[in-house]
Parts: sequence; structure tokens; C-alpha cells
Amino acid sequence: MNQSQPKNQKPDIVTAVPGPRSQALRKREDAHIAPGLQGYALMAGIAVAEARGSAITDVDGNTYLDFIGGIAVNALGHSHPTYVKALQDQVARVSVGALTSLARVDLCERLATFSPSPKLHRLQLYSSGAEAVESALRLAKCHTGKHEFVSFWGGFHGKTMGVLSLMGSRFKEKLGPMLPGSHSVPYADCYRCPLKLPYPACSLACVEFARKQIQMSSAGSIAAVIVEPMQGTSGNVIPPKEFLPAVREMAHDLGALLIADEMIAGLGRTGRNFGVDHSGVVPDIMTVGKAFGGGFPLSGIVTTDEISAAKPWSNPSGSSSSYGGNPLGAMAGATALKIIADERLVENSAQVGAVMLRELEGFVERYPFVGYVQGAGLFLRVELVKDKATKEPLPRPVTERIFHECVRRGLLTMAYTANFRIQPALTIDETTAKNGLAVLREVFDKVDRERWFA
Repeated sequence: MNQSQPKNQKPDIVTAVPGPRSQALRKREDAHIAPGLQGYALMAGIAVAEARGSAITDVDGNTYLDFIGGIAVNALGHSHPTYVKALQDQVARVSVGALTSLARVDLCERLATFSPSPKLHRLQLYSSGAEAVESALRLAKCHTGKHEFVSFWGGFHGKTMGVLSLMGSRFKEKLGPMLPGSHSVPYADCYRCPLKLPYPACSLACVEFARKQIQMSSAGSIAAVIVEPMQGTSGNVIPPKEFLPAVREMAHDLGALLIADEMIAGLGRTGRNFGVDHSGVVPDIMTVGKAFGGGFPLSGIVTTDEISAAKPWSNPSGSSSSYGGNPLGAMAGATALKIIADERLVENSAQVGAVMLRELEGFVERYPFVGYVQGAGLFLRVELVKDKATKEPLPRPVTERIFHECVRRGLLTMAYTANFRIQPALTIDETTAKNGLAVLREVFDKVDRERWFA
């Protein structure tokens, strides 16, 4: 496995960070680029020159290990040679248009082999995660004839208006009014239980609370329940194994569809093909993205013959997108799936992720500010706290200092928040992963020694 990417990669810092060339490029960009770019890129301050595998080299010649992975997009590692060659060849032949292509047929057939059920095989293609989720909501309305939706606290499904209404965080403040018929209920984050009950004695009280809240606040017209099998943006939260089956049952009792948003958890990230595979739940509609395109902006929804036939969603042009399924995007997706299968990257995710999790679990005993560690495959969670008893998160100024210390030592992480996510490429090898954790341990030793958390 992982035959095509470099191994035992290490950071190599040769200038101050950010270096003079990075600073100069950023200054030129800042003169024109709109504000609101991704926070980690703004804070790091570096300008990329090239990247291979799990390492990024900036224009000043500094090389960093990448534990961010483009926010879980970079499943194949940077510049995977098989992927590069396939896209070069495809763009030289044909790259745009909605006509059937060999690449799109290949993509459809390959994705069907990953599906949690043979019935879940009807694919429609898009170019962003939010676009795919919006389509899933429209399809649910068309199939059920209902108009309300249930989502979960901590959930993130995109930033367009429909899915923004289902976001389970404060991100949507000042962006209202939200769409009517949107209901948000607790997610089973057992480290930070929304009902402050211990698991398993709680008997999934969060789901019973959700049932009562929906009963009291909805108009009885729930089209779908949308859930991340494991929540990414809220901090790589893994619910107990009973949670998703209970949500499936709740959706069934409501006469609603179950939409599994697999943008982050899907296609090997958690050591299984999809996040739902950890529970055995088969959703009615599944959204895919990020790893799906191997770095190319590609997303999609997968559903059954019956559900996909719903009108007007199934009418000609009723569910299409100008960019969705074009030959170049289809080749990107087909090649990404081929590499994931051929190089056994799902297995690699499980194996290397287990090694990383074991080492990170030792951090809980070693450091007074590491409150909790959790993981499935290369979907890893580290909770940074001021106090382990109260679970009060480390304040943002401290976590940003941790982030900058990591960057200066050649590690790109998401340690700028207390809900610290680690999600490197699925191609990462064990030695490279340990090299990155060694940098993190060096930084955490400094935090401990100087008591930044006090």
C-alpha cells in the first residue's frame, strides 16, 4: 500500500517563518484578495511552491509536514503521480460538458463498489459540498412531499442559504433569517455531553430529547434527518455505536429520509469505506466530496432507484450542475477511487491511524492540558483544556500560539482551536506520521514547561 508516495518525510526549516518570499507574495495577494480565506492559511503566512505526499514546501524552501490535508480533501497526498498523469491526459482530450464520457461511466461504476448497499448506487455529480447537500434536501422534498428538516448541534453541511439553516453552530449569527422548518437537535458527543449525562448510563437520552423537541417544534412534515456519521468541523467527534441506528429509527418513525453527510468521514478517512459502515446503518441518501475528487472540486449524492426517480428532481436538468460530471472532474474522481482501492488506502488509514491514536492517548497522561483523545482511522481528535475536571477549553490565544510554534518547527496542524483535529493524507506512512507527532510532542513539552495553560 502507499506505493506511489514518498515515505519517512520530515520537516526542514531553513529560514524564519514566514520567510521573505512568502511575505512578499502575501503582501501582493492581500492588495486584491477579499477577506475571509481559511484561517489556518492566513495564520501560517506561507506561500506554497510545491508539495509531494505529506509534505509542503514554501517559496522560501521550507518544508512542512501536512496534518491538515486541505481540511480532509487531500486523501491521496500531494501530487500523486498516478492522479497527475490521469488528469494531464484527460485535459488534453476533453474537459468540459455534460455528455457521457468513459471517465464518468468509470466513476459511477467504481463508486458503486464502495457503497454500503447495492441499492445505494444512483449518483448525481456536483462541484462543492454545499451544492450536493442542497440537492439532497431538494430530493428529499420531492420524494416525501414534505418540507421540514432535522439537523444536529455541531453539524456543518456548507455555507449556502439552505444548508446554513441546518448548521449546528454560532457560525450563522447575523446571517438570518434562516429558512423555516429547520430544526436542530443534540448530537452524541459523549466527552461534552449536551445533556451532561455519563455514557452509557445515559441510554442515549440525547436521541429521546431530539424526538420530543421535534414533536413539539415541527409542523409534522419532516422530509429528512441529515447527520454526519462522525462530525468533522466540530472537532472530529465520534458518537457511540448505538447513536446512528437510533437516529435511523427516529427518521423512520417520522416518515422521513435519512441523509448521511459523508463529505469528511467518507472514502477511507475513518478506516472504513464510509462513516456509516461503523454502525451498519444504510442511509436513504448519502453525500460525498473532499476525498471523492482527490483534490479536484468534486462532490455528489448517492441514493436508490426509487428515491432518485422523484420529480421534479429527476426531470431533465432538474438535478444537474454546469460543472458536475464533466470529463475532467469525472476522471479526477474515478482515478481517486482507483488509487484508494489499488493502494488499499482504507486499510492504511485504519493501520496508521491506530498507531497515531495510541501515541496521542499517551498525551492525556503526559500533559495536563490534553483532556481527551479519540479516533477512527485518520480521523483524530485532541481536546485541549485548561482544566481536565471542568473540561474548559484552552482559550484561543493559547491555541494560536501552539499553532504558530508547530508551523515554526515545520508542522501544519489545526491546533489553533481547542477542538484540535488531525487528518493527514490517507497515503501517509507510519514513519512520517510519527515524525509529525514528534514535532507536536516537542511543542506540547514547551507548553507544559512554560505553563501556557495556567
